[in-house]
This record gives sequence, structure tokens and C-alpha cells, in this order.
Amino acid sequence: MCRRLLRPLFAGLAAILLVAVPAYADDDDGFTLKDPRITESSGLAASRLHPGVYWTHNDSDDGAYLYAVDSRTGKTVATVTLTGVGTPRDVEAISIGPGNKIYVGDIGDNLGGTWDYVWIYELPEPKELKDQTVKATQYVVKYEDGARDAEALMVHPKTGRVYIADKKEEGGSLYEGPATLSASGTNVFKRVTAIDLWVTDGAFSPDGKRLAVRGYFGGILYDWNDGKIKRVQRLSVPLQGQGESMTYTTDGSKIMYGSEGEDTAVVARDAPGGGSGGSGSSSGSGGSGSAQEGDKEGTSSEFKIGVVALAGGVVVVWGLKRLLRRPTS
Repeated sequence: MCRRLLRPLFAGLAAILLVAVPAYADDDDGFTLKDPRITESSGLAASRLHPGVYWTHNDSDDGAYLYAVDSRTGKTVATVTLTGVGTPRDVEAISIGPGNKIYVGDIGDNLGGTWDYVWIYELPEPKELKDQTVKATQYVVKYEDGARDAEALMVHPKTGRVYIADKKEEGGSLYEGPATLSASGTNVFKRVTAIDLWVTDGAFSPDGKRLAVRGYFGGILYDWNDGKIKRVQRLSVPLQGQGESMTYTTDGSKIMYGSEGEDTAVVARDAPGGGSGGSGSSSGSGGSGSAQEGDKEGTSSEFKIGVVALAGGVVVVWGLKRLLRRPTS
């Protein structure tokens, strides 16, 4: 379904939820994206070179641009234009790997998996924050089990390996790229495990021990466990108009959640495990007693949210069906 058709529907549903559910109290250290050019922020990455700066981008056909935003003011302090790449189709994700290399995922497919291949762009993070042009390397990506839509690209902060989570309403999968990406051939990403969420973005903790993924109405934290992920708990994801981005702060103490739209807020939430980003309990049970209690509380809250969302969703879908059935003149 066309993203531009879905956007007002998500906005309407989010409005229902925001009225029905009280706001959380720990939204500290967030900021608002004030650049009028940033209307479809679909990815977020915390800079290690420039403390307090976050990289973001628009999706779809905005062009090969990245925006560096100062979280103290919400203002854009640098615009980077990528060269050496083709015309972007649907840029959905951004992540920073070892050596301060930025990876941009042109991996969306609003047509439901009809493109035979997608792209990843890699570039060095600029040492100086100013408007500039940077040459990027373009990688061709395919999946071993066929084309698919995806919005989450995560680069492991220690190994530099690239991972993609596809986007499926019933829950998707995590795909692993080659140990080293090739600019001259096709990079085949292989499925490694299931992800129990309709994923819109994901991020590794700074120490690489945890993987967090989010959707529109929830999130999940996993112990990375060398790629054999173990579920720890649900994440307290804020209610947003069209929540499609997340990143850890560089110290691992917070997870930042972003959304598409004009003048949208990037919301900070405490990251389970705090600044260490450590795995806490890595036992097969998936977490300590307190984490399990938090999961129960999160599940209860999300159940209440889900009930409201379901009621609102029924109205939205009913309206959409009537719209699609309306005869054209």
C-alpha cells in the first residue's frame, strides 16, 4: 500500500491512542527536529565523532542527503550530499559502524517486495560539521529467499557486520550480510532468525551485547548472544505519529525514538541495562526477575494500548476500504 496513503491513517490512529493513553514520565533529553526539510525522518544514528549530534534522513525520493542535527537545539548543523550512488528509491535506515563509517539502507520496498535488489551506501562520517559532498560506496543487496520490504538496518559496533530486519505485519526475520560487503558483486543476505515484531527500525547497544527493535506500537530487546538472540523484555516505545527510527545514545544509557512528520519529537527513554549496555542476565530465561516483571508490566500496558488501537484500527481500515471502493470519475 502506498506510504503516502498510509501516513494520514497512522496519524489518525496515533491521535486516538495519544488521547486514550497517558504519556510516560521519563521523556528526558529528547529534542525536536526543526528543519522544515526533514518531513519523513525514517532513520536515526548517534554520532560518536560529534557528541550530541544525530544523523537522520528522509525516506522515498527525497534524494541522497543526510542531515546532522544538534540535539541541544534541534537544528540541522550539516547537510551531506552523497555522490557515487544512483538515485535513491526508498531510504529507510542509517547506522554507524566501527571506524565511524556511516551505513545508509536504501532497503524499503513499498510495492511489497518487487525489486530484485536493494542498496546499501557506505561513507566516512565527516570530521567537520558543514554542508558538503561526500563520495559513498554503493553495495547491491539481495536476500537468499527473495525480495522483501525492510526498514531496519543495523551494523554491529564491534564486528562491522551488517544486518537487516524485514518488515512483516505478522513478524519478520533477521538477515545477516557477508562478513565483508563487496562493491563489485551482489551481497546475499541470509536469514538467521525470526523477529517477533512488525519492525520499523533497530539498533545495537554500543557494546554490541544487545539488539533493540521497534515497531509502530511496541518494541523488543534481545540479548545478542553472538547472533543467537534471546528475548529479554519488551521496550517502552513512545506513541508517535509514524514511529520509524531508533538509536542508542553513545553511552548506551538511553534509546532515542523518532517519527516521520514535520517538527517531530525524538523521544528519549532509559535503556534497560543503563549506561553499561551490558546483557544483565544472559540465561535462557531471558532476563532477571526485575526484567521479567518489567516485561509483564509492559505487556499489560501494551495490551491496553492494543485494545484501543484495535478499535481505532477497525475504524481506519473501514474508512480505507470505503475509500478504495469509491468509483473514480
